[in-house]
Amino acid sequence: MADEPQQAIDLGAGVEAVKIAEGGMLAGRVGEEAAILLRSGGTLYAVGAQCTHYSGPLAQGLLVEDGTLRCPWHHACFDVRSGEALRAPALDPIACWRVEQVGETAYVREKLPASAPRVITIGAAGVPDSIVIVGGGAAGLAAAEMLRREGYRQPVTMVSADESAPCDRPNLSKDYLAGSASEDWIPLRPPAFYADHQIDLKLATQVASIDVAGRRLQLEGGGQIGYGALLLATGADPLHVDVPGAEASQLHYLRSFGDSQAIIAKAASARHAVVVGTSFIGLEVAAALRTRGLEVHVVGRDSVPMEKVLGADVGRFVQKLHESHGVVFHFDTTLSRIDGNKAVLGDGTKLQADLIVIGAGVRPAIALAEQAGLATDRGVLVDEYLQTSVPGIYAAGDIARWPDARSGQRIRVEHWVVAERQGQVAALNLLGRRRRFDAVPFFWSQHYDVSINYVGHAESWDEIGIDGSLDANDCTVSYRRGGEALAVATIFRDLESLQAERAMELAAAKAGS
Repeated sequence: MADEPQQAIDLGAGVEAVKIAEGGMLAGRVGEEAAILLRSGGTLYAVGAQCTHYSGPLAQGLLVEDGTLRCPWHHACFDVRSGEALRAPALDPIACWRVEQVGETAYVREKLPASAPRVITIGAAGVPDSIVIVGGGAAGLAAAEMLRREGYRQPVTMVSADESAPCDRPNLSKDYLAGSASEDWIPLRPPAFYADHQIDLKLATQVASIDVAGRRLQLEGGGQIGYGALLLATGADPLHVDVPGAEASQLHYLRSFGDSQAIIAKAASARHAVVVGTSFIGLEVAAALRTRGLEVHVVGRDSVPMEKVLGADVGRFVQKLHESHGVVFHFDTTLSRIDGNKAVLGDGTKLQADLIVIGAGVRPAIALAEQAGLATDRGVLVDEYLQTSVPGIYAAGDIARWPDARSGQRIRVEHWVVAERQGQVAALNLLGRRRRFDAVPFFWSQHYDVSINYVGHAESWDEIGIDGSLDANDCTVSYRRGGEALAVATIFRDLESLQAERAMELAAAKAGS
């Protein structure tokens, strides 16, 4: 007879306090809600057990000495004293309960009320009379949400060229495209959020130019918007390729909610798909389409997928993983032309192609910044506070190239969590807080049932160390230069990923001091 599942500990009935050491956590329940009793700084706290991003199990995460609790899945960060979501990708707080110690026993009592709303005094030093955000992606939404969370009550306007409200873009190439996530999951916030928080969201609206001296945006088709301070979060655009013989409707790119919906619609009647690109977007699309049952061929100029970012060993592991699910690779070649419903490759191979998805990379959308005279260099140059070369104008997300304290170089990172965290820091600095952006870059990439977590940033390295086994889906991969770990990738070692991130945070703080 199978063992009965162990019932969760009733934290309200009392727990021996001595059993929870400093930095220790005990998972249980309060009534019907999952909760964690933990000790930080000598004090016991009780908080919700699930991350508010994707419901990750926080008890399997990392409790840090600064009083923060980190999610093992996607590295969201919460304050155990207040429950506040301090760092994306989680935007909502976790619950908190009052803890009472009677003798040697700790009891988790009633749920604590939400923190009182913050209010910023109108006219306070460094606080603009209005803020405009150009961009409707991760950085833009995170910034708008943080502005309101911090008590800013002046006008906030988001101007987005997209037709859809800010959405969970990583899902567009992962679970949603694979058919395992519903459409309801995709918007980052429901429509009522923008009205309730008085955020003027202008969709399908293109900014033509910025009048820096007059502090105005000129919109395409007419109209202007004035601003007290400005955040540019225009993101990156997919690289479009010119394929002889191809009609525009035959080539699909993936950036927006609408793009993902169009690919899903086409996949419904397709049997054979060709994906151009062997990096993250291309391979995640390939996995999603295989999950939908399509025959998938992946075409790329490289000889090993994702080698430039993850190295040859991890790249070959990812290749074998895809091949085990039926994906066929065509390396060291390109899509040279379309002949009816066939894709012709540079080496002469002809592939049946009912659906073609191009994932050949992206380019930062910096034309608006260049027109305005902002300093650019393969991105918009910002200082450690994410301010551009023009006071009062900030940049965040895929376009921002910032000074990295760990490497001593300017870097630009095209990943979701980085964009959200930059949006949050930029919002604080728009309010005069002077908060340095020093978060360690993090991203995750999902391939079928295997997720790769990556912390740090390594554009080049002289050594790769692998602890564990790639084939067993259990390893930590360190990318080093001169003996220093620049980045760490993990497979099913979530706690080690969090520990590596924390070590890099401490190293960055030391380097910046």
